[in-house]
Amino acid sequence: MDENRKGDSISSMPPQYDLDKLKFATDGPTFEKAVALYEGGKVKDFRQDPFGYSARIRGSEPTPYEVSVSAKHYDRGACTCYLGREDILCKHMVAVALYALKRGDKLTEDEKRLVSEPVSSGKVGELGRAELSEIKRAVSAAMRCIKSYDGPSHTWFAYQNSLSEGCNRLSKIVSELPVGVSTARMLIELLLRLDEKLSRGGVDDSDGTVGGFVEETVAVLQDYAKLVPECKKEFETLKNRETCFGWEEPMVKLL
Repeated sequence: MDENRKGDSISSMPPQYDLDKLKFATDGPTFEKAVALYEGGKVKDFRQDPFGYSARIRGSEPTPYEVSVSAKHYDRGACTCYLGREDILCKHMVAVALYALKRGDKLTEDEKRLVSEPVSSGKVGELGRAELSEIKRAVSAAMRCIKSYDGPSHTWFAYQNSLSEGCNRLSKIVSELPVGVSTARMLIELLLRLDEKLSRGGVDDSDGTVGGFVEETVAVLQDYAKLVPECKKEFETLKNRETCFGWEEPMVKLL
């Protein structure tokens, strides 16, 4: 049994986040480094209390880093590394949050796999009604991360992280869809919802996160049209529309 499990009998709140939250809300390099620490057995002396988790992590310094993470918010805590001392989320905090979720168990390849942009699966097929309904629920959950912003400047970076999380979640969904008429229709509906958020919904996309996702999804739909020409009929809804980025133009040209 993992030596870190000795303290598991202490009463503690279970993590209020899941592995998807860690993956999609953390930038890719930080998550990958955290996975390397976790899989390399670097998380030592894992402890828990009613409010969160703490551990020591051996790094490049002679003295191990002291790390703590909240049970409610994985990005709230402390670390004695140089990033942690600046109150910046570091790989050590994410590694401890990973341990709180997995408790030393091996990560699957799917759990480790990052999807940062949507791509076409290249697999032709249609979703059943129940599958389509389930995916639409997942899309709606991701869309909640892409919200309006009118807060103070010091919360802007947290807001941008929320946009990134939403687009990362959507990218995974899009990349796993079969290529077909029903999924083409769903993607166009998604793009129109995002366009509404960008043009009239108060979304501050200053760093282009949402705009980049839109452009990449248009490329996915163009691939759909090549693989399944019947998908083009779904582009009819874009005729005589003006979007905020003009992203409809490549698809309308295919008509």
